[in-house]
Amino acid sequence: MKRILYLHAGAEMYGADKVLLELIKGLDSKEFEAHVILPNDGVLVEALRQVGAKVSVLDYPILRRKYFNPKGIADYIRSYNFYAKQIALYAREHSIDMVHNNTAAVLEGIYLKRKLKLPLIWHVHEIIVKPKAISDFINMLMGRYADKIVTVSQAVANHIKQSPFIKDSQVEVIYNGVDNAVYYPMDASSIREKFDIAQDALVIGMIGRVNAIKGQNDFIEAVEPLLEKNEQAVAFLAGGVFPGEEWRLDELDKRIASSSVVSQIHRIDYYDKTSELYNMFDIFVLPSIKPDSLPTVVLEAMACSKPVVGYNNGGIAEMVVDDKSGCLVKPNSPQELSNAISLLLDSSEKREKFGRVGYQRQKELFSLESYIKNFSEFYDNLQ
Repeated sequence: MKRILYLHAGAEMYGADKVLLELIKGLDSKEFEAHVILPNDGVLVEALRQVGAKVSVLDYPILRRKYFNPKGIADYIRSYNFYAKQIALYAREHSIDMVHNNTAAVLEGIYLKRKLKLPLIWHVHEIIVKPKAISDFINMLMGRYADKIVTVSQAVANHIKQSPFIKDSQVEVIYNGVDNAVYYPMDASSIREKFDIAQDALVIGMIGRVNAIKGQNDFIEAVEPLLEKNEQAVAFLAGGVFPGEEWRLDELDKRIASSSVVSQIHRIDYYDKTSELYNMFDIFVLPSIKPDSLPTVVLEAMACSKPVVGYNNGGIAEMVVDDKSGCLVKPNSPQELSNAISLLLDSSEKREKFGRVGYQRQKELFSLESYIKNFSEFYDNLQ
């Protein structure tokens, strides 16, 4: 029995949160005992407990922009020192065998590596480009302290391998997977009724946290001319924000309110039954304006047999085959994004064909079963 302590950056239910939940849910409980310490309460806490994890909440700091100033640095160090000692005490009391840092922004595993000599796995879900000083700092820490760095895509692996601090031998790629018992094609007529969307409407959808990366503004800019030309078309956005960033929702709502096609744009906050939304969509769009590592929402859309349109950066190019299962266009070009969406709007045959190809690709390369199997073997082989 290996006892693994997972340290994670939050308690919501977005990409990295779901990936952690599915991993712990899928591991053989006779071989692995999962302990999780989260920095705040949230929906993930109870979800993890329901799948057998031992979950605690401690207010340890996560490396975010609010700390990138002199006062913030002092606050971070003070909080880090206090809570890292508490986490170490927990690790001793529960005879933890290894530590799994889930996301690059969680640094507390370093303390356990240094003080308790525990093997440290650093699971990287992000491609951090800017601020460069922070990117270099995190890469230095990973290179120095991680026994193994697991990346969610080759794009992430290639990015961090550029750092002089990280050895190629430290890095291993394990693709995320999605649960096809949850995400699968289903009838969406009742879901359209729920959101007051006509059964014959063409729905262009986007799901993702509202932040500086996901590109909601590019999405709106791309769909506006299409909605103006086609009254049957509807745009639908779903996603919330990190606590303290509610201003992003205010700005997004103002942008939508100022649109000439405001009546054709729907926006909701976080919605837990996202499989319903994917099946309501005719086209899924993710215009991440910075490289996105391996966006889970794309895999979920593929599992629901939906064509995907996105910017050709980061891990999406490993998921979507251009002109086969979706359309990949030049990054940060709302006009090209609009053109690609338009091609799919005009062809139900192409939408269905791309959706089928994406569905098969997800099941072959990004299944939950292969994800669990690969991580189980990885844990077993870690010395």
